[in-house]
Amino acid sequence: MISNTTPKSDDTRQPQLTAPPKQGLYDPQFEHDACGLGFVVHMKGAKSHQLVSDALKILVNLDHRGACGCEANTGDGAGILIQIPHEFLVAQTARLGFKLPAPGQYGVGMLFMPKNSGEREIVKKEFAKIISDEGQIVLGWRDVPTDNSSLGNGAKNCEPFMAQVFVGRNSAIKDDGAFERKLYIIRKIAEQRIRYGGKIAGGKFFYISSLSARTLIYKGMLMSEQVEKYYPDLRDPTMTTALALVHSRFSTNTFPSWDRAHPNRYIAHNGEINTLRGNVNWMRARQMLFQSKLFGSDIKKIIPVINIDGSDSAQFDNCVEMLTMAGRELPHAMMMMIPEPWENHESMDAERHAFYEFHSCLMEPWDGPASMAFTDGKIIGACLDRNGLRPSRYYVTKDDMVIMASEAGVLPVSPDRILQKGRLQPGRMFLVDTEQGRIVADEELKKKYAGAQPYQKWLDENHVLLENLPDPENLTTPDHRKILQRQQCFGYTFEDLRFIVGPMANDGVQPLGSMGTDTPLAVLSNKPQLLYNYFKQLFAQVTNPPIDPIREEIITSTETMLGSEGNLLEPTPESSRMIKLEHPLLTNEELEKLRQITRTDFKAVTLPILFETAHKAKGLEAAMENLFREADKAIADGVNILILSDRNISKELAPIPALLAVAGLHHHLIRSGTRTKVGLVLESGEPREVHHFALLIGYGCTAINPYLAFATLDDLIGQGLLVNTDHKTAVKKFTKAAVKGVVKTMAKMGISTVQSYHGAQIFEAIGLNSEVVDKYFTWTPSRIQGVGLDVIAEEAIARHHHAFPDRAVNGVLDAGGQYQWRDNGEFHLFNPQTIHKLQNACRTNNEKIYREYADLINKQATNLCTLRGLLDFKFAANLIPIEEVESVEEIVKRFKTGAMSYGSISKEAHEALAIAMNRLGGKSNTGEGGEDPERYNLEPNGDSKNSAIKQVASGR
Repeated sequence: MISNTTPKSDDTRQPQLTAPPKQGLYDPQFEHDACGLGFVVHMKGAKSHQLVSDALKILVNLDHRGACGCEANTGDGAGILIQIPHEFLVAQTARLGFKLPAPGQYGVGMLFMPKNSGEREIVKKEFAKIISDEGQIVLGWRDVPTDNSSLGNGAKNCEPFMAQVFVGRNSAIKDDGAFERKLYIIRKIAEQRIRYGGKIAGGKFFYISSLSARTLIYKGMLMSEQVEKYYPDLRDPTMTTALALVHSRFSTNTFPSWDRAHPNRYIAHNGEINTLRGNVNWMRARQMLFQSKLFGSDIKKIIPVINIDGSDSAQFDNCVEMLTMAGRELPHAMMMMIPEPWENHESMDAERHAFYEFHSCLMEPWDGPASMAFTDGKIIGACLDRNGLRPSRYYVTKDDMVIMASEAGVLPVSPDRILQKGRLQPGRMFLVDTEQGRIVADEELKKKYAGAQPYQKWLDENHVLLENLPDPENLTTPDHRKILQRQQCFGYTFEDLRFIVGPMANDGVQPLGSMGTDTPLAVLSNKPQLLYNYFKQLFAQVTNPPIDPIREEIITSTETMLGSEGNLLEPTPESSRMIKLEHPLLTNEELEKLRQITRTDFKAVTLPILFETAHKAKGLEAAMENLFREADKAIADGVNILILSDRNISKELAPIPALLAVAGLHHHLIRSGTRTKVGLVLESGEPREVHHFALLIGYGCTAINPYLAFATLDDLIGQGLLVNTDHKTAVKKFTKAAVKGVVKTMAKMGISTVQSYHGAQIFEAIGLNSEVVDKYFTWTPSRIQGVGLDVIAEEAIARHHHAFPDRAVNGVLDAGGQYQWRDNGEFHLFNPQTIHKLQNACRTNNEKIYREYADLINKQATNLCTLRGLLDFKFAANLIPIEEVESVEEIVKRFKTGAMSYGSISKEAHEALAIAMNRLGGKSNTGEGGEDPERYNLEPNGDSKNSAIKQVASGR
């Protein structure tokens, strides 16, 4: 049934249009997708309905790349973007009693509206007022016909009302670009006032798919084949276009929704933006500095630039749209956001290299696996990320058609029609310009933008290399009499020296261990913990592959920029006036170069990160507030390098945990709108291992000087514990190991550049309460709550008291026990007692001893080591008769083992699992490695080792 009239349930509340809000263990920031995309375009710009039909065929043939939920007819999302179909719209609006002006003189908005008619009228009235306030004309409204007969209940339950609004162009606007910009402003105001303002009835069900004089989007929470059925407009023969972009969404472990369907307003995306949190934070900081001749005083109306309830793709689209509206051409914006790997590209021409280096001073890449198709209604193209982790292939035909999609064969084309075919390459761009009527080659396109300004000249005049700064005077030398005291104050253990610091300086690589972790989570430990231990690194999973930082070294980059950023919208040569660092770790000498910098365009100040132990948690909180005030004051005075230092510890002053100081100040400055005016440098005795450095960089630290780690190396050499090396060599190898370790950590999340990783917050807090996280680690997931600032202060004071005891003692470092069990050290699940019992039980085949071992293991929950140890059964208040309970024999038939391959566990264990499940009537899984055919035969005692579930790897 074709209808878009108000249903009988008009006064009921429709379910949420978008993804659910944060609740329990769910957080919408983890919404990602892996999808199918494609476009078809006539190079010469010839419009036809056949092109719409071809695009919809591509969409249907990409159906396998989309997905559905528990209902086969409720999709994750699909849609199509086309040029404004003027002839079709003229006929439709004429029936409604209003006339459209010439193409370009009006814009069309595709709107998701509340189903409730009363709320819909309120929204329409408010939207019309916004259009009028912005000096444009509401020509009329159109209810878009829809047919939801093929939709499942899941999609129907949250289905919006579809409407189109027609906006006439004010005669004072002479320029097509200016009108497109005005429509953008209208949309941004409407989003903030209606959708997010919270004061308009039904506003949360309002969403603008598109509002443009060039393009129109039909999309929804649909299967690929449902798009044409749901929108009868698309079947009308007068619905014509010269280009069409389609997308079929696969929500990876996430909620589908109507508004998260693609295409977005400028892009369609297959992949993940892994650095999203950092990109959004940096944009939030940059937007406070925006100035634009094109926008003028309207610039404030487009802020915030990014709608944080959108998917990663939608937020990318927000940014690229803003860059384009502010005056950059669309390919230029794409080159800024997804740059090719230029840092180590020796054969790249100097002009293009300078283009990328200059723009790296303006913003960081949006990193992650991505095939990104884009269009502004005149050009259409696609590009791949620097790793090429998402496929895209294209055909060019003899009759001027270009077909690009996630794979070949999406549209039947006879071989004799094909003029050219190929695939997108990593970092390359494929572009069709319908106004020029041709494909613009990657080399030509990038040469155009690289040559638009004298970028190399600008860099030569403004870029500063750290090594070119004058050598410092009065270099600080370590006081070896106080090294032990400092090590105790910062929580060093003997294990840190033996297993971490020493091997890094000796081998130049991150130390490796292979036995897993059987120690308590930081929040459950009885030992004082460094704040770093409350955070866990995220890693790439499902559709999001990690990268190999060794084999893919050419596409990785450790360079970072230090200084203040300029206006992103209108850059000047001075925008590149920054200090270029080869990597984020600084030696003592390099730090002093920055501290003693004399250039007039750079100003550094050192801020202490210490707190009075006598005041405990209140002292720590007060010290953080003071740090914020001092930083604000310094920035107001023109300082653009803040050095946070904990060197001056004393009996009264303990160091603020470095991560707390860095992350807290980073987020304070973001909220203040001054973060991009300053670079953060840390001078701390606390960080000494890769996890520490990764966290500090991930929470906004531009450069780190681990002065105590370097002093410790000197001390180890002096004691003969680090041999065949000198201080300079040891520091160089330690730094190399730390930097390589950070790159490896980034690579596990599919991130290639330190600049992208900087501030990206690719971590999850485990055991910190929301009060601490919301203020100091904003936007970091913390699903289980935990300790607050009082415990963080208590642990810092405990370490400080160990270094500065009330009575002098012959101090020694704690043994540690994190990596090896030690008496009075950290608790281990596998300790001498449990291991001895297990070995004894196995060697003697003694069931009594095994039961003693099992009791020890089962009682370990009382040691509060793991989260699972905190869980218990929730019993019903009212018991039911045992006769009504399903029998044990029936329950165990539903038991299944995990898919563990032979090799990942022993032959004996693999076969024992199979025998056990077969005895119970359950099912065991072979894992990808399969099983020995001999296991198909019954054992003499009647047992079977034959696994009921056969799993075979696709490559075997």
